[in-house]
Amino acid sequence: MFDAWGQLSLSSGEVAALIVIVFVAGLVRGFSGFALSALVMASAASFVAPILLIPILWFQEISASLLMASGGWRDANRKRAALLVVGNWLGWPLGLWMTISLPVETSKRIALTVIVILAALQLLKVNIPALASRTGTLITGVVAGIVSGVAHVGGMVVALCVLSQNESARSMRGTLVLYLFAGSLGSLIYLIFFGVMTYTALLCALTLIPATLLGVWLGTKFFNPRWEPYYKPFCLCLLIGLAAFSLLRSLI
Repeated sequence: MFDAWGQLSLSSGEVAALIVIVFVAGLVRGFSGFALSALVMASAASFVAPILLIPILWFQEISASLLMASGGWRDANRKRAALLVVGNWLGWPLGLWMTISLPVETSKRIALTVIVILAALQLLKVNIPALASRTGTLITGVVAGIVSGVAHVGGMVVALCVLSQNESARSMRGTLVLYLFAGSLGSLIYLIFFGVMTYTALLCALTLIPATLLGVWLGTKFFNPRWEPYYKPFCLCLLIGLAAFSLLRSLI
Protein backbone atom coordinates (compact mmCIF):
# COMPACT_ATOMS: atom_id res chain seq x y z
CA MET A 1 0.00 0.00 0.00
CA PHE A 2 2.86 2.36 0.71
CA ASP A 3 3.95 1.99 -2.94
CA ALA A 4 0.67 3.74 -3.78
CA TRP A 5 1.74 6.75 -1.74
CA GLY A 6 4.95 6.82 -3.79
CA GLN A 7 2.83 7.19 -6.93
CA LEU A 8 1.44 10.38 -5.37
CA SER A 9 5.03 11.58 -4.76
CA LEU A 10 4.64 11.62 -0.98
CA SER A 11 7.51 10.85 1.38
CA SER A 12 7.21 8.47 4.33
CA GLY A 13 7.26 11.49 6.67
CA GLU A 14 4.33 13.10 4.82
CA VAL A 15 2.38 9.83 4.96
CA ALA A 16 3.01 9.61 8.72
CA ALA A 17 1.86 13.21 9.13
CA LEU A 18 -1.32 12.42 7.18
CA ILE A 19 -2.06 9.44 9.45
CA VAL A 20 -1.81 11.71 12.51
CA ILE A 21 -3.97 14.34 10.79
CA VAL A 22 -6.81 11.91 9.97
CA PHE A 23 -6.74 10.56 13.53
CA VAL A 24 -7.18 14.05 15.01
CA ALA A 25 -9.82 14.89 12.37
CA GLY A 26 -11.61 11.65 13.28
CA LEU A 27 -11.77 12.77 16.92
CA VAL A 28 -13.50 15.98 15.85
CA ARG A 29 -15.86 14.10 13.50
CA GLY A 30 -16.84 11.67 16.24
CA PHE A 31 -17.64 14.50 18.64
CA SER A 32 -19.24 17.08 16.36
CA GLY A 33 -20.58 14.98 13.46
CA PHE A 34 -18.65 16.93 10.80
CA ALA A 35 -15.32 18.68 9.94
CA LEU A 36 -13.27 15.55 9.25
CA SER A 37 -12.57 16.49 5.64
CA ALA A 38 -12.20 20.18 6.48
CA LEU A 39 -9.49 19.53 9.05
CA VAL A 40 -7.62 17.13 6.78
CA MET A 41 -7.85 19.51 3.82
CA ALA A 42 -6.74 22.49 5.92
CA SER A 43 -3.78 20.56 7.32
CA ALA A 44 -2.68 18.50 4.32
CA ALA A 45 -3.46 20.66 1.27
CA SER A 46 0.02 22.19 1.55
CA PHE A 47 1.61 18.87 0.53
CA VAL A 48 -1.25 16.95 -1.17
CA ALA A 49 -3.27 18.42 -4.05
CA PRO A 50 -7.03 18.72 -3.31
CA ILE A 51 -7.90 16.63 -6.38
CA LEU A 52 -5.87 13.76 -4.84
CA LEU A 53 -7.27 14.26 -1.34
CA ILE A 54 -10.93 14.30 -2.39
CA PRO A 55 -11.24 10.56 -3.32
CA ILE A 56 -9.14 9.58 -0.27
CA LEU A 57 -11.38 11.64 1.98
CA TRP A 58 -14.44 9.97 0.46
CA PHE A 59 -13.37 6.67 2.02
CA GLN A 60 -12.63 8.30 5.37
CA GLU A 61 -16.07 9.96 5.44
CA ILE A 62 -17.97 6.83 4.45
CA SER A 63 -16.06 4.77 7.06
CA ALA A 64 -16.82 7.33 9.77
CA SER A 65 -20.45 7.49 8.67
CA LEU A 66 -20.86 3.71 8.87
CA LEU A 67 -19.46 3.75 12.39
CA MET A 68 -21.89 6.50 13.41
CA ALA A 69 -24.85 5.48 11.20
CA SER A 70 -27.14 4.02 13.85
CA GLY A 71 -27.01 7.09 16.06
CA GLY A 72 -27.40 9.38 13.04
CA TRP A 73 -30.55 7.61 11.84
CA ARG A 74 -32.07 7.64 15.32
CA ASP A 75 -31.41 11.30 16.15
CA ALA A 76 -31.58 13.02 12.73
CA ASN A 77 -34.29 15.19 11.22
CA ARG A 78 -34.71 12.80 8.27
CA LYS A 79 -36.84 15.06 6.05
CA ARG A 80 -34.27 17.85 6.28
CA ALA A 81 -31.43 15.41 5.69
CA ALA A 82 -33.19 14.09 2.55
CA LEU A 83 -33.53 17.60 1.07
CA LEU A 84 -29.88 18.31 1.80
CA VAL A 85 -28.81 15.06 0.12
CA VAL A 86 -30.84 15.78 -3.03
CA GLY A 87 -29.28 19.23 -3.28
CA ASN A 88 -25.84 17.73 -2.63
CA TRP A 89 -26.20 15.35 -5.56
CA LEU A 90 -27.16 18.24 -7.83
CA GLY A 91 -24.18 20.39 -6.83
CA TRP A 92 -21.37 17.82 -6.73
CA PRO A 93 -20.62 17.57 -10.49
CA LEU A 94 -20.19 21.35 -10.86
CA GLY A 95 -17.74 21.54 -7.96
CA LEU A 96 -15.77 18.53 -9.16
CA TRP A 97 -15.60 19.91 -12.70
CA MET A 98 -14.17 23.16 -11.30
CA THR A 99 -11.51 21.29 -9.32
CA ILE A 100 -10.44 19.24 -12.33
CA SER A 101 -10.38 22.27 -14.64
CA LEU A 102 -8.39 24.61 -12.40
CA PRO A 103 -4.60 24.54 -11.81
CA VAL A 104 -3.57 22.68 -8.64
CA GLU A 105 -2.43 25.83 -6.79
CA THR A 106 -5.65 27.66 -7.65
CA SER A 107 -7.89 24.81 -6.49
CA LYS A 108 -5.83 24.54 -3.29
CA ARG A 109 -6.28 28.25 -2.52
CA ILE A 110 -10.01 28.12 -3.27
CA ALA A 111 -10.44 25.08 -0.99
CA LEU A 112 -8.56 26.72 1.89
CA THR A 113 -10.40 30.04 1.45
CA VAL A 114 -13.76 28.25 1.55
CA ILE A 115 -12.76 26.48 4.78
CA VAL A 116 -11.69 29.75 6.47
CA ILE A 117 -14.94 31.51 5.48
CA LEU A 118 -17.24 28.66 6.55
CA ALA A 119 -15.44 28.14 9.87
CA ALA A 120 -15.51 31.89 10.58
CA LEU A 121 -19.26 32.05 9.88
CA GLN A 122 -19.86 29.25 12.36
CA LEU A 123 -17.52 30.75 14.94
CA LEU A 124 -19.43 34.04 14.69
CA LYS A 125 -22.69 32.05 15.09
CA VAL A 126 -24.15 33.54 11.94
CA ASN A 127 -27.82 32.59 11.82
CA ILE A 128 -29.55 32.65 8.42
CA PRO A 129 -33.31 32.20 9.03
CA ALA A 130 -33.99 31.64 5.30
CA LEU A 131 -32.10 28.36 5.52
CA ALA A 132 -34.83 26.95 7.76
CA SER A 133 -37.32 26.76 4.86
CA ARG A 134 -37.55 23.78 2.49
CA THR A 135 -36.24 25.86 -0.40
CA GLY A 136 -33.42 27.21 1.76
CA THR A 137 -32.50 23.69 2.85
CA LEU A 138 -32.43 22.45 -0.76
CA ILE A 139 -30.28 25.40 -1.87
CA THR A 140 -27.95 24.71 1.05
CA GLY A 141 -27.60 21.14 -0.20
CA VAL A 142 -26.70 22.35 -3.71
CA VAL A 143 -24.06 24.75 -2.35
CA ALA A 144 -22.74 21.98 -0.10
CA GLY A 145 -22.43 19.72 -3.14
CA ILE A 146 -20.45 22.34 -5.06
CA VAL A 147 -18.17 22.97 -2.09
CA SER A 148 -17.72 19.21 -1.63
CA GLY A 149 -16.60 18.88 -5.23
CA VAL A 150 -14.05 21.66 -4.66
CA ALA A 151 -12.76 20.81 -1.18
CA HIS A 152 -14.91 17.95 0.22
CA VAL A 153 -16.18 20.24 3.00
CA GLY A 154 -19.90 20.29 2.26
CA GLY A 155 -20.57 19.23 5.84
CA MET A 156 -19.58 22.69 7.03
CA VAL A 157 -22.13 24.34 4.72
CA VAL A 158 -24.80 21.97 6.00
CA ALA A 159 -23.74 22.73 9.58
CA LEU A 160 -24.64 26.39 8.97
CA CYS A 161 -28.11 25.31 7.82
CA VAL A 162 -28.59 22.93 10.74
CA LEU A 163 -27.47 25.56 13.23
CA SER A 164 -30.25 27.83 11.94
CA GLN A 165 -32.93 25.31 12.96
CA ASN A 166 -32.76 25.80 16.74
CA GLU A 167 -32.71 22.05 17.31
CA SER A 168 -30.92 20.07 20.00
CA ALA A 169 -27.21 19.33 19.66
CA ARG A 170 -27.97 15.61 19.32
CA SER A 171 -30.49 16.21 16.51
CA MET A 172 -28.11 18.53 14.66
CA ARG A 173 -25.30 16.01 14.97
CA GLY A 174 -27.58 13.18 13.77
CA THR A 175 -28.73 15.17 10.73
CA LEU A 176 -25.13 15.90 9.76
CA VAL A 177 -24.14 12.24 10.14
CA LEU A 178 -27.08 11.05 8.01
CA TYR A 179 -26.41 13.73 5.35
CA LEU A 180 -22.72 12.84 5.10
CA PHE A 181 -23.48 9.12 4.79
CA ALA A 182 -26.20 9.37 2.13
CA GLY A 183 -24.43 12.20 0.29
CA SER A 184 -21.24 10.16 0.04
CA LEU A 185 -23.07 7.29 -1.66
CA GLY A 186 -24.25 9.59 -4.47
CA SER A 187 -20.94 11.42 -4.84
CA LEU A 188 -19.12 8.13 -5.57
CA ILE A 189 -20.84 8.03 -8.96
CA TYR A 190 -19.44 11.44 -9.87
CA LEU A 191 -15.95 10.59 -8.61
CA ILE A 192 -15.88 7.52 -10.85
CA PHE A 193 -17.43 9.33 -13.84
CA PHE A 194 -14.86 12.15 -13.69
CA GLY A 195 -12.00 9.66 -13.32
CA VAL A 196 -11.01 10.99 -9.89
CA MET A 197 -11.65 7.76 -7.97
CA THR A 198 -8.65 5.58 -8.81
CA TYR A 199 -7.14 2.32 -7.58
CA THR A 200 -4.23 4.29 -6.14
CA ALA A 201 -6.66 6.46 -4.15
CA LEU A 202 -8.32 3.30 -2.82
CA LEU A 203 -5.01 1.84 -1.61
CA CYS A 204 -3.97 5.11 0.02
CA ALA A 205 -7.37 5.47 1.69
CA LEU A 206 -7.17 1.97 3.16
CA THR A 207 -3.90 2.95 4.85
CA LEU A 208 -5.64 5.82 6.63
CA ILE A 209 -8.98 4.22 7.57
CA PRO A 210 -7.78 2.51 10.82
CA ALA A 211 -6.48 5.82 12.21
CA THR A 212 -9.65 7.62 11.14
CA LEU A 213 -11.96 5.04 12.74
CA LEU A 214 -9.97 5.01 15.97
CA GLY A 215 -10.30 8.79 16.15
CA VAL A 216 -14.03 8.70 15.39
CA TRP A 217 -14.65 5.98 17.98
CA LEU A 218 -12.84 7.96 20.66
CA GLY A 219 -14.66 11.13 19.57
CA THR A 220 -18.08 9.49 19.99
CA LYS A 221 -17.09 8.46 23.51
CA PHE A 222 -16.22 12.07 24.30
CA PHE A 223 -19.50 13.45 22.91
CA ASN A 224 -21.40 15.40 25.52
CA PRO A 225 -23.70 18.31 24.55
CA ARG A 226 -22.59 20.17 27.69
CA TRP A 227 -19.08 20.51 26.24
CA GLU A 228 -20.23 22.00 22.95
CA PRO A 229 -19.99 25.69 24.06
CA TYR A 230 -16.26 25.19 24.71
CA TYR A 231 -15.20 22.40 22.37
CA LYS A 232 -16.71 23.67 19.14
CA PRO A 233 -15.18 27.19 19.22
CA PHE A 234 -11.79 25.62 19.91
CA CYS A 235 -12.13 23.29 16.90
CA LEU A 236 -13.28 26.12 14.64
CA CYS A 237 -10.39 28.35 15.72
CA LEU A 238 -8.00 25.47 15.07
CA LEU A 239 -9.56 24.95 11.64
CA ILE A 240 -9.27 28.64 10.74
CA GLY A 241 -5.68 28.74 11.94
CA LEU A 242 -4.62 25.67 9.98
CA ALA A 243 -6.37 26.74 6.77
CA ALA A 244 -5.10 30.33 7.03
CA PHE A 245 -1.54 29.12 7.63
CA SER A 246 -1.68 26.75 4.65
CA LEU A 247 -3.22 29.51 2.50
CA LEU A 248 -0.47 31.92 3.51
CA ARG A 249 2.21 29.37 2.66
CA SER A 250 0.72 28.82 -0.78
CA LEU A 251 0.75 32.57 -1.48
CA ILE A 252 4.35 33.20 -0.40
